[in-house]
Amino acid sequence: MTSAEKVLAGLSLALLVCTTLHAQDDYSDKINSNLGGAVSFPLSPTSKFVNTSWGLSAGSGYNFSPHHSVIGEFMWSALYPSGSSLQPIRVALNDNTINGHSNLYTLTGNYRYEWQGKLLGAYFIGGGGWYYRTLGFKGPVTSGSDTVCMPAWMWWGFTCVSGMVTPNQTVKGYDSSVFGGNVGAGFTIKIGDPSYRVYIEPRYHYAPTKNVTTRLLVITLGIRY
Repeated sequence: MTSAEKVLAGLSLALLVCTTLHAQDDYSDKINSNLGGAVSFPLSPTSKFVNTSWGLSAGSGYNFSPHHSVIGEFMWSALYPSGSSLQPIRVALNDNTINGHSNLYTLTGNYRYEWQGKLLGAYFIGGGGWYYRTLGFKGPVTSGSDTVCMPAWMWWGFTCVSGMVTPNQTVKGYDSSVFGGNVGAGFTIKIGDPSYRVYIEPRYHYAPTKNVTTRLLVITLGIRY
């Protein structure tokens, strides 16, 4: 089963659970907000260059009804580079001190369809917006000459011509800003009045960032109001 199929299977299971939730809380609040910590699991092709990472998510929005809401959200994920993303460059340049960092920042608008019982709840969420991925070395790195172009070079922002890395190219930082999308599901537990809830939410994120597409499964644990 592919990663995408696993995500779809998980969402289908969430839908089955949601259909069993009928009782609704008293509805009065028009404004919603959320804050949580997140763990990002990279999916192919991102997983070739990034390890499991952590991040933060926060949002606020408007409730049209007990079921329908819109939310504007910010998410940050520290995309920790894997050894396989750095090793080809270290070997080619004979420099094991080369190291780097990467981050993903998103600003998205999302629609949420929700069921809330007196204690438990569940929802679907999806939307899209701005996905901004940054990468950088701790110091400038120069490509040298006669270097075969491997995917790791392109991940870090080097350009290639006819299968070879552009000679004597110096790169310190690199970024890509694109429109992307996400889809997910969540479960909630009421912890206090009027409507404080703990939530856990797996969500799939996709953005066609330059050179290497960004694909993540992000699981967030947080609190909602």
